[in-house]
Amino acid sequence: MVHSLDIDVVIFDDELSPSQQSYLEKAVGEPVKIIDRTALILDIFGLHAKTREGRLQVQLAQLQYLLPRLRGMWSHLAKEQTRGGIGSRFGQGESQLEVDRRLIRNKISALRKQLRLVEKRRGVQSKDRLESSAFRVALAGYTNAGKSTLLNRLTGADVFTQDKLFATLDPTTRAYALPGGRLITVTDTVGFIQKLPHGLVEAFKSTLSEVLNADLILKVVDISDDDWIRQMDAVESVLSEIGAGDKLSVTVFNKVDLLDPIELGILKSRYSDSIFFSALTGEGIDSLTSRIANEASASDTVLSATIPYKEAALISLIREQGQVVHEEFLGEGVRLIARVPSRIAPRIERYITE
Repeated sequence: MVHSLDIDVVIFDDELSPSQQSYLEKAVGEPVKIIDRTALILDIFGLHAKTREGRLQVQLAQLQYLLPRLRGMWSHLAKEQTRGGIGSRFGQGESQLEVDRRLIRNKISALRKQLRLVEKRRGVQSKDRLESSAFRVALAGYTNAGKSTLLNRLTGADVFTQDKLFATLDPTTRAYALPGGRLITVTDTVGFIQKLPHGLVEAFKSTLSEVLNADLILKVVDISDDDWIRQMDAVESVLSEIGAGDKLSVTVFNKVDLLDPIELGILKSRYSDSIFFSALTGEGIDSLTSRIANEASASDTVLSATIPYKEAALISLIREQGQVVHEEFLGEGVRLIARVPSRIAPRIERYITE
């Protein structure tokens, strides 16, 4: 078939071992390339990586994938920035194989050091968000489910969106004021996919940590896709793999504007605990924000406290993160009756009044 149809590239929808790939290449003969699912995904990631962290993560995953598949002819890596084009870089021959492997290992080691520095900076940013006491929402879901469009709809962000796989590789966090004024953070994350290569999970662990640090995960589903049930299962599988399977989550169905009203009614009755909306048109967004607000306030505590005027930062925090029911200015400070998140309640305890 390959020869009769003049095929250039054969892609397998599974991961091939290095020996399988080698045997298949010999069977079809040069110059036909044999590429597996992982190589194709890495190629797409290589094309879409824009930030420094994204490029480093993709390079690391590519090199880890390529190391056991070396055939020689890799000495050019000492001078070249590896980014994409996996399918076109498989050389033939065994000369300098050990030299080539050493070059790859050295490059992998250098990339890991650079990523540790980037992860350290990300850790500082994440720590700042953790200490801010803001309720954290992460958008997780299959690639092209509309997560970036939802972030833009909610927060007015200008995150790049396009109808293609893995348009987003780098997490973006934006502040958002819920109805009532409570500030939360919403984070857009890299899209998941069925049979996600383990190397990608490892390389993107700092990115995926945004999901682990969230208080609430919105599992975004493209309800207009014919394969949405399998995509839901794939998302659940990846969340379990990264240790986020038991975190508080809500399944939210996007792109309802593309459904027949009768079909939509049937799905709403079947998934009564989920939210149905369209990030593109705004339909159902009010229901989504109300659900987020309910989840954010589920563990709130009502407190009455008199905060000294010198604690202006704490007063501002209560106003931003809580809901003030009563406010009175006294000689010794501001008396507040407020519903506040449980995580900031300990900071107010010493000022609590009867």
